[in-house]
Amino acid sequence: MAATQRLELRQRQSLVMTPQLQQAIKLLQLSNMELAAEVDREIEQNPLLDREDSSKETLLEAPSVDQRDPEFDPAAGSDAEPGKEAGAADTSTDSQNNPDNSLAENGVADSLDRANAEQLPSSGDSPLDTDYDNVFTNGDAWEGGSDEAAFSNRGLSQARSNENDFSLEQRLSDEITLRQHLSDQLQLMIADPVERAIGNCLIDMLDDSGYLSDDLTTLGEQLGCAQERIEATLEKLQRFEPSGIFARSLAECLAIQLRELDRYDPAMQALVENLETLAKGELARLKKICGVDQEDLADMIAEIKALDPRPALSFDGEVAPPVIPDVLMRPDRKGGWVIELNSDTLPRVLVNSSYYAQIHTQLRSKKEREYLSERLQSANWLVKALHQRATTILRVATEIAKQQDAFFRKGVEHMKPLTLRDIATEIEMHESTVSRVTSNKYIATPRGTFELKYFFTASIAGSDGTAHSAEAVRHRIKLLIDGESGKKILSDDTIVALLRKDGVDIARRTVAKYREAMRIPSSVQRRREKSAPVN
Repeated sequence: MAATQRLELRQRQSLVMTPQLQQAIKLLQLSNMELAAEVDREIEQNPLLDREDSSKETLLEAPSVDQRDPEFDPAAGSDAEPGKEAGAADTSTDSQNNPDNSLAENGVADSLDRANAEQLPSSGDSPLDTDYDNVFTNGDAWEGGSDEAAFSNRGLSQARSNENDFSLEQRLSDEITLRQHLSDQLQLMIADPVERAIGNCLIDMLDDSGYLSDDLTTLGEQLGCAQERIEATLEKLQRFEPSGIFARSLAECLAIQLRELDRYDPAMQALVENLETLAKGELARLKKICGVDQEDLADMIAEIKALDPRPALSFDGEVAPPVIPDVLMRPDRKGGWVIELNSDTLPRVLVNSSYYAQIHTQLRSKKEREYLSERLQSANWLVKALHQRATTILRVATEIAKQQDAFFRKGVEHMKPLTLRDIATEIEMHESTVSRVTSNKYIATPRGTFELKYFFTASIAGSDGTAHSAEAVRHRIKLLIDGESGKKILSDDTIVALLRKDGVDIARRTVAKYREAMRIPSSVQRRREKSAPVN
């Protein structure tokens, strides 16, 4: 058979990962703080992007969010139409088609302030047990006149300006760091330049808890000084504040603090040197080691518990950023739920079409016109992607509220098993899209603020055929352990038997895994702690 050349026409569907599609997927999984930083970077790089200014009267209101609009599902490659990029939803204004508009694109936040609240119907006949109605609450001009009056007005304005420059907040001192605090003590208490150099190196070697974790022999080789000199300097530094700083172990940290309190006697020294025995709760053995009776041992243990095992945390401990919810949930008077987006977390970005129209006619070279057109297309896509991101978050949060209605009304014991596929099927989106939406997104509810992923739990089969949420089972285990008495400690096998009486078919190793995840000690450790005469 001879080989011949021929032309064939084949038709197939494929999803092309354009830069715009990659940006849309990236925005979808960002938290509100990461999104704000990303939008700031885009505004710096794109001259056609502006932040919303409420004082401008030319801004156009964004269209209402309609849940019937096609969803923004960039991950569903099989459902995408050929030749059409995912996320290209219709908008009310296209600044590329209407370059003469002042600010053509709409603010994302304004479109959701008034139209993103969706009321969910009540799933039960009984009203709410608690009234949650109040859970969420939402220089001088120079006017002329005589020269003297004008000078006085200018002087008054200048005085007010100076007064604002030196406000009370600006007069407050900055927070002192641990390094600054130790360096100041080093300059005051040590005069020898060699010991100061050693002290500065030791300060740099401290970890977050205030311990010296590195080997001091390496420091001696680097500085070219004797090890005895370093040890002598370290002994002086261990007298600095906070007490217990520059320790090389927990025992040494406690010993430093006890010496300053003049409580480091031989019995206390023996107790500090046997901290592992204390952690195991072997009090009878400790009494023999320390040579004290039960009452003295209890006092010694109480003194150790009053010490600070991590002295550096009082200075350089980083303040955890507050959790700002992306979605707000509140009950209405009819017994349903109202779900709305938090407008404070939504970026307010506009496309300045008037600026585009102004400079478009002044460009001469083809390269400049191509750059401006590319910037306009990028700005339009960003605003559209932000709008679709907000709409998708609202749809996912609304469906979660419907699925977990029993949890919001009755508590964690009534949480039902839920998977990403369940939500994706109900709102007709791809499962990976739901996963991106629920990452680093929080919802404020009458029962607290939760991450959206919190409501997705595994299913544990019940003896009666019903499924139980893993989170609800963990809550039952915790309640059983919290309610046990010192004379009757529940073992894992006993907990399994009690759960099976309630219809939960669970294995002992699963109970042990859940207990360890909640940082609950074993039954042997709990029995030892509750039988101990000291707290």
